[in-house]
Amino acid sequence: MTDTNTLFLYVRDAAASVRFYADLMGIEPVEQSPTFALFVLPSGLALGLWGADEVEPAPATTGGGSELGFKMPDAAAIDEIHAEWSAKGAMIALPPTDLGFGRSFLALDPDGHRLRVYAMAEEM
Repeated sequence: MTDTNTLFLYVRDAAASVRFYADLMGIEPVEQSPTFALFVLPSGLALGLWGADEVEPAPATTGGGSELGFKMPDAAAIDEIHAEWSAKGAMIALPPTDLGFGRSFLALDPDGHRLRVYAMAEEM
């Protein structure tokens, strides 16, 4: 079996999603076409944004049914990233909150995909 290295999100408007993620993460896609873009995150995971109208077979669901997690080293990083993303216009569904597992906030991309930024309690 090979290593998992790419996560695909199906999006309505690939160009708008590319702008959103490039601004939010401060990186540019390594590959891009009118209906697809590929980002390589610092962890090595690749994030593909794929125009939903081009996916075969057609996706059965839209955004919001799962989360893309961004693990941070501590609670202070949660508040810092929240301030950065808020200033960039990200829709915040949950402001920084202490939950059972640690501190977290939740942002939404233009398609409603959930972006969970978190720090584990034992690491805070």
